[in-house]
Amino acid sequence: MFAVTGMTGQVGAAVADHLLKDGAEVRAVVRNPEKAAGWKERDCEIAVADMNDAISLTSAFRGAEGVFLVIPPLFDPTPGFPEVKGMLATLKTALEAARPEKLVCLSTVGAQAKQPNLLSQLGIVEKELSTLSIPVAFLRAAWFMENAAWDVAPARESGIIPSFLQPLDRTVPMIAVDDIGALGAKMLREDWQGVRVEELEARERVSPAMIAAAFAKALGKPVSAQIVPRKNWEELFRTQGMKNPEPRMRMLDGFNEGWIDFEGGREKSLKGTTTIETAIRRLVIGA
Repeated sequence: MFAVTGMTGQVGAAVADHLLKDGAEVRAVVRNPEKAAGWKERDCEIAVADMNDAISLTSAFRGAEGVFLVIPPLFDPTPGFPEVKGMLATLKTALEAARPEKLVCLSTVGAQAKQPNLLSQLGIVEKELSTLSIPVAFLRAAWFMENAAWDVAPARESGIIPSFLQPLDRTVPMIAVDDIGALGAKMLREDWQGVRVEELEARERVSPAMIAAAFAKALGKPVSAQIVPRKNWEELFRTQGMKNPEPRMRMLDGFNEGWIDFEGGREKSLKGTTTIETAIRRLVIGA
């Protein structure tokens, strides 16, 4: 049996789906059981747990052949990232008490970057969970292709999608969520000792111009990408309700300037099979 967190989100759901298709037993670790009704219908065991409650997490992880861990994303963290640090203390207590056979944790491209940015939270996660006494693996995933879901409406309505990634012809590592799910499920079935890191991206790196072209093909109309000037970011993010936009801005800088990338480079990363055209088409159909 595999315990999977984040199953009401994209990646956890993809991992669980691949495990179930392979005939594995899955325990859905959720905070709100009402949102897990669909997984119960697929014969998943439901474990209610909170990421800040060691007792419920210990129960959820106990007896698992492996745990897939998705740290809840925090896009507007307090300076110094106290939220994730507190959560990690609880998670480490629960994992050492429950002692599943292995842990696979979703991480990110650039987790090893030295310059502070939003993704530094997962660098902290890797450092802390690497001290566990069970085998641990980190699945460093590229920028999600599905982040383009925010662009479906403007692409359809105005034919223009705003881009924080710039210049528009600069390619960055991206990946589809389903490919992350496939690799996550595969890693849970494998055995290793100590700490392991896998880095995953699509076969082709993707630029904002390529995303716009994929939208144009899917919608059958002209679509172009338009740069959101760097000087406007802070005001825009604060208008959206962010209190501490600097980490998010520095993350975008990292992609645009090239210092957020895979530690092993493009040559050593594993490759998913989904193209940006396929991912955008799925978003357009599902919207």
